[in-house]
Amino acid sequence: MYLKRITLSIGQYSFLRISMLSVFSMASINLAMAQQPSLKIKGDTINNLNEVVVKENRLQLPFSKQNRNIWIIDNEKIKTLPARSIAELLSYVSGVDVRQRGPGGLQADISIDGGTFDQSLLLINGIKVSDPQTGHNMMNLPINMDDIDHIEVLRGSASRVYGINALTGAINIVTRTPKQNGVSANIFGGSSFKDNASGSKYYNYGIKAGGNLVLEGSSHLFSVGQEAGNGYRYNTAFNNQKVYYQGKYAVGKTDVIDVMAGYIHNNFGANGYYSSPGDIESEETVKTAIAAISYTTKITENWTMIPRVSYRNNVDDYLYIKQTPDKFHNHHITNVFDAELNNTIQTSIGTFGVGLEARTERIESTNLGKRNRNNAGLFGEYKFEPVERLLVNAGVYTNYNSDYGWQAFPGVDLGYNFYDNWRVFANVGTGQRLPTYTDLYYKGPTNIGNDQLKTEKSKYAEGGIKFNNARLALNASYFVRRIDNFIDWVKTLQTDPWQPHNFSQVNTKGFTMSADYVLLSVSESTLSNVRLGVSYTHLDPGFKKTMATAVFSRYALESLRNQLSSTLSADLIKQLSLTLTTRYCERISYKDYMVMDARLAFKHKKYSIYADGANLFNVQYTEAGAVPMPGSWFTLGVKTIF
Repeated sequence: MYLKRITLSIGQYSFLRISMLSVFSMASINLAMAQQPSLKIKGDTINNLNEVVVKENRLQLPFSKQNRNIWIIDNEKIKTLPARSIAELLSYVSGVDVRQRGPGGLQADISIDGGTFDQSLLLINGIKVSDPQTGHNMMNLPINMDDIDHIEVLRGSASRVYGINALTGAINIVTRTPKQNGVSANIFGGSSFKDNASGSKYYNYGIKAGGNLVLEGSSHLFSVGQEAGNGYRYNTAFNNQKVYYQGKYAVGKTDVIDVMAGYIHNNFGANGYYSSPGDIESEETVKTAIAAISYTTKITENWTMIPRVSYRNNVDDYLYIKQTPDKFHNHHITNVFDAELNNTIQTSIGTFGVGLEARTERIESTNLGKRNRNNAGLFGEYKFEPVERLLVNAGVYTNYNSDYGWQAFPGVDLGYNFYDNWRVFANVGTGQRLPTYTDLYYKGPTNIGNDQLKTEKSKYAEGGIKFNNARLALNASYFVRRIDNFIDWVKTLQTDPWQPHNFSQVNTKGFTMSADYVLLSVSESTLSNVRLGVSYTHLDPGFKKTMATAVFSRYALESLRNQLSSTLSADLIKQLSLTLTTRYCERISYKDYMVMDARLAFKHKKYSIYADGANLFNVQYTEAGAVPMPGSWFTLGVKTIF
């Protein structure tokens, strides 16, 4: 079953005939291990939407019983979308605002439902990878798209589930478990066919390779990638390399050790990224390493315990003027250590989830100084059915931070199946966002930090109705959210430097409607595997200023008001498939725009050839600050599997 949501300005674009939407497959992989002495680790593919299990750290529920706004992009949908990066994949999810500063997700800010990019939490397999230095580095990830099984997008305040910084939602990238031995490769190249200053064409190229090794007691996933190009305008050339490993090891009959490690080196011209027009000659290099190990063990038949430790190192080297590297040269080294102990206990009166977390964040920076802060948290959750067909989940996250003290964040959700596959749901949640080190301590000619900032806090409530069966998915929901102590970079005069302040209270109302349908076959000789849908998200933010001198705002006034993403996907003949997508965005204080992309692919058992066209009608627009996005871009690639 495939599901996706889309946003459209009702008055302006109701006439659009191409409102056939991306259908985001709802599929998940159950990582439960078979209980034989000689354990062979495999992934169990689930095709029925009602059986899809959302991968939370303690209480896991099938999609059919979820009481919150959760959307899943599965592996099959990832293969069909004309996207080169994870950021571009997320741009097809209604309610997710992707603000890129270059093609291919070179540097992208991700926000959810009108929030800022620091208010959303990013995870890989439940492991937090968000950056305490700045949210601009959050998407610097070592994984290739071919490594992903599915992506879960949780909209709404989610501190009860994931802890701090899940103020407006969380995005969990779930990597795949190999099912059989094999190797694969993806080679591609692309161009806008426009001339640069030297008279040559702007272009990019990439090669990605991966390998699977499945043994009796373990499975292993390897991948490497290289992508580079001379940009799409002056000083936007880039070059990045990444490597990733994931292993699963059986211990005894039921226990499993999971290991993950990855590294990415990303260098790019940063023309206009942060302080246009003065940074036309800027250059940045971001290097990120992540590692994690967890152990899943059955203490008793009804008690599962998962201890886990993780580490993230990020090096951010920024040259304001690359020809004179000693002038405004910022070098940041961030280290984050995290330890967790998650428990799931099943009883006759319901299921309990208990978790402990300890986290330390340290930075050494030529600009921000030498800083550190520690965080400890306790999760408590309870899932039960007081009456037949009524499911209730309640919990609280209690947090201690060395800079901000003790705080608690409760939440509850409930849902009722009132008729067949129809379900009504409601949820209430709270959240918190800590200021980044850049918010607090940055010193620069056009940006100045503020060490007096308070944490942002949110209150969120949502209600809606869902319908799901094997082919059709319907959803309609409405939410209200209040953020106190909202942090934004503001200034009084255009000539003033930007500085962050807790300058307002933000009250946002929003609603989403979606309908998605999968038609497996029209006829044996023509269209088959047709997937189409339509979805609409509208946001209505209101600002109550608590700082009268804040006249200009960097992020708040760039948030979305209306958003549309659409996809029509079908196999035209037995081996030829076509995907058409549209994305429409209307921001509070910027002109609206709509972009259309396409992918045409020829599929063979051992290889596929694909041609992508991005921004087919050469629309001129920006997503972040003063950085114009590329016009039309065309890519030709070959994927092989052995």
